[in-house]
Amino acid sequence: MSLSVGIVGLPNVGKSTLFNALLKKQQAYVANFPFATIEPNIGMVPVPDDRLDALAEVISAEDKEHRKPPIVPSTVEFLDIAGLVKGAHKGEGLGNKFLAHIREVDAICHVLRGFSDDNVVREGSKSPREDFETIKIELDLADLEHPNALPFSQKPILIALNVDEEDLPGSARLEGKFASDNNLNKDQVIAICAKTESELAGLSEEDQKEYLAALGVAKSGLERLIKKAFSTLGLITFLTAGEKEVRAWTIEKGIDAQNAAGVIHTDFMKKFIKADVVKFEDFVGPPAGGGGWKKCRENGKVKIEGADYIVEDGDVIEFRIGR
Repeated sequence: MSLSVGIVGLPNVGKSTLFNALLKKQQAYVANFPFATIEPNIGMVPVPDDRLDALAEVISAEDKEHRKPPIVPSTVEFLDIAGLVKGAHKGEGLGNKFLAHIREVDAICHVLRGFSDDNVVREGSKSPREDFETIKIELDLADLEHPNALPFSQKPILIALNVDEEDLPGSARLEGKFASDNNLNKDQVIAICAKTESELAGLSEEDQKEYLAALGVAKSGLERLIKKAFSTLGLITFLTAGEKEVRAWTIEKGIDAQNAAGVIHTDFMKKFIKADVVKFEDFVGPPAGGGGWKKCRENGKVKIEGADYIVEDGDVIEFRIGR
């Protein structure tokens, strides 16, 4: 299944900077991830997942020629929606067109201005909390005017507080306070510096780690944003690992094995027999011994599950399919 997130907010709050950073992150994967931007304002971004590299290494060790299989991560579709303004529900600032785009996404990411650059015109922006209320009111009014349309109030939301770089070490405190002040779950809020993310996206992976370490931050804001999008929508990933490819598949939390098989191909769901399931930690095995399908079967780590097995995040699965 695909996940789509609409980036919304007032003009000049950093939406496009954030979106461009996401696209640069996509380009960083271009060698092994051949997705392209669909339109100028839509991009498919890979979900960072270190487990895939570990699985590929294990499969490579099992292969007689030690060939490393290609890696295919899960993806998130981000839609950069032009700045909304007060009165958007009445069509102000091409509001009708932009609101129609927002109705199509799975989740809404509100980008709120928390940075202090006086060179960037505020265009109605006052404070993160007031800006959030302004956009939320416009979406609520649009719901009232179009009761038969997909209601905005039913869509999960994320908050991206676009802060100054020096605020990043205190991001947990900022996130917690905004969540508390606005009756949100802290997992819905992320403090991010769009300008920093744009600079990070142009660096090598090693240089990115050094940059983040210098800032006192463990993970990039974009990585945290994508993971919080998964969490907010109740999504998880299961993994498949073989010589042809190592891949992450996006599913809803609580889905059973038969329906998970259908995410790969509808025929897999119809012809489902059983599922061989290994926990990720068992599949990669201890550092010295390795893992893989062969050793996991020898050591009794492979569980044969039926159609009603509830798939867990990180399960490595091989489906048995009938003819």
